[in-house]
Amino acid sequence: MPTVRDRLKRVVEQTDTTAGRAFDWSIQAVILVSIIGFCIETLPDLQEGTRRTLHVMEVVAVVIFTAEYLLRLWVADRWWRFSFSFFGLIDFFAVAPFYLALGVDLRGLRAVRFFRVFQLFKLMRYSKAMHLYAAAFREIREELAVFVAAATIMIFFASVGIYYFEHAQQTEAFGSIFHCMWWALVTMTTVGYGDVYPITVGGRIFTGLVLLVGLGVVAVPTGLFASALTRARQTQNNDPI
Repeated sequence: MPTVRDRLKRVVEQTDTTAGRAFDWSIQAVILVSIIGFCIETLPDLQEGTRRTLHVMEVVAVVIFTAEYLLRLWVADRWWRFSFSFFGLIDFFAVAPFYLALGVDLRGLRAVRFFRVFQLFKLMRYSKAMHLYAAAFREIREELAVFVAAATIMIFFASVGIYYFEHAQQTEAFGSIFHCMWWALVTMTTVGYGDVYPITVGGRIFTGLVLLVGLGVVAVPTGLFASALTRARQTQNNDPI
């Protein structure tokens, strides 16, 4: 006969029951309400009554998230493993800022409230789409690591090249290779803010070559991820329900 812990474990960790689906949807609703309240708090000139209402909403949300975190710790097969898992850390940081700021009047510690955005990451636990994205990233993590290393090297070479072409003419904008790295980054990613640009003939020709390489910088990870996402979806569809 299943124990209370076993029944709660199925509700908390699975969605194949009505209670499990209701639990998931309820937590998602609380997350969304909490995030909306967090955004409203940033509006200027809020009335004191509105601020009190938002504070009450925050307290209620934190109480629910705390209860959920403790419940997941209790039903986990190994609580310490859950504590240091990705979702375990997300659940912890979703409530920790509230308790850290509680009763503290130091302005510096108010910055911890920023980490309330971790509540938004809690939605990842309940989204099948996010699980597909995570599976796709896991599949191509080695290829992405190689790509990031290669892209970093290309950005460095682009920084060195534009430095030698433009340094003499634009000492302030291209004062060092470190200054040039901003230009190299926005150029290779094809963003091109236009705040820093070459004016010499050699610099413009070099920039054209960098832009051509930048098209590949954008296309390669996009293609890798699209293929991995397709395979992840096929794997999910082929899994028995």
